[in-house]
Amino acid sequence: MCPVLSDSERVGLCFSCQYMRLVRTDRGSVFYQCHRSTTDTRYPKYPRLPVLCCPGYESKEEIGVKRE
Repeated sequence: MCPVLSDSERVGLCFSCQYMRLVRTDRGSVFYQCHRSTTDTRYPKYPRLPVLCCPGYESKEEIGVKRE
């Protein structure tokens, strides 16, 4: 029997990345688009999931946090 994984476990870093755009099709498919791919070719438009390591990852929670 396969373990049931949460969305964050199935998707990896993309799930909480500020550059991720959720794309839902009319047929119900869900894709995770990397918005960094629009300006940097090093990032795939639709990365293979789960993404466990990404140099461009920035948490959604870090938005608005002052960096020193």
